[in-house]
Amino acid sequence: MSDVYAVDFALDLHASVPGSVLADLRWHLGIEAGGEREAEDPVGETGDVFPLLAARGPAARIGGVLVGEFARTDSGWSLTARQEVHAEFLPELDSLAERLAWNSSTEGVIGHIRFYEDDVPDLLINRSGRLVKTSLAPAGAATA
Repeated sequence: MSDVYAVDFALDLHASVPGSVLADLRWHLGIEAGGEREAEDPVGETGDVFPLLAARGPAARIGGVLVGEFARTDSGWSLTARQEVHAEFLPELDSLAERLAWNSSTEGVIGHIRFYEDDVPDLLINRSGRLVKTSLAPAGAATA
């Protein structure tokens, strides 16, 4: 048994996103060195932190392909990522998702997270810059 989660993001970011947030996102995507992080560890890891969105190629547990794309648009930036994240890194993932929601111009669903053995994900929703997680119930599940 593995403690792996499937994580998907699809959102737009404001053009006014602070440079520090962009640099952090680029580091998580594996497309930019991490400044102080790089100096501490040439592999790109700092202690227990490593790029959460940098894996590419076939997924080990969730099926499909791991991706991370980040592009400039006329109105800001667009991010699409699909990754496998181990449970021990969920606090770092939550922190990243909160920063993305705070700087996102996308209202509503900006992604989802799912334990790899589950059928139904939890939605990651941007509500005016605040990250809200909403658990979905499988079809036919009893509701209280």
